[in-house]
Amino acid sequence: MSLFGPARSPGWPVELADGPVLLRPYRRSDAGAWSEVRRANQAWLAPWEASLPGGWDELNSPAAFRWVHRDQRRSAREGEGMPFAVCLREADRDRLVGHINVGSIVRRALCSGYVGYWVDARVAGRGVIPTALALAVDHAFGPGGLHRVEVNIRPENRPSRRVVEKLGFREESYHVRYMHIDGAWRDHIGYAMTSEEIAAEGGLLARWHRVRANAR
Repeated sequence: MSLFGPARSPGWPVELADGPVLLRPYRRSDAGAWSEVRRANQAWLAPWEASLPGGWDELNSPAAFRWVHRDQRRSAREGEGMPFAVCLREADRDRLVGHINVGSIVRRALCSGYVGYWVDARVAGRGVIPTALALAVDHAFGPGGLHRVEVNIRPENRPSRRVVEKLGFREESYHVRYMHIDGAWRDHIGYAMTSEEIAAEGGLLARWHRVRANAR
């Protein structure tokens, strides 16, 4: 792919899967499931999310999802983001259990993006988000045309930090008062990875499979 003439949204839309974990674009019909998961996880998610005007129920209602969905579709069309619903494939349905987005994408000589994610506390600890992150990063480095991805996490958020550390992301920076989260300016630790760092291992998903196998 040329640095100066890429497709506007390379590699999008797409579905990605590994075992029971499925990443897919959001649908308008996800409004109810998205709202249920978000509202049920207020205590789990609110301490780590950007400060926005309004109450949790209002910001995570089915009506709010329609705005979120429109914004995500615009971002994806413009090549600025790759937003995915994270689902668990079950016998009779694909259950929405989280979200992952490769966003703030810059092309040309940088070819970089930032990754953010969240997961339903009811499925935390089952490898859902590490698998989702590995799938998203491999896609971003392949069809998505990126060279580098970054993840910024509050120092206190140990579960989220464990996700990137298990996958081998490099801790490379400390951002003082980086983002307004849960009512105040919060510090963040910056983690990053480039495509060269995992190319010899067959990709990040292959690395994650080996990490899980060695832990058993």
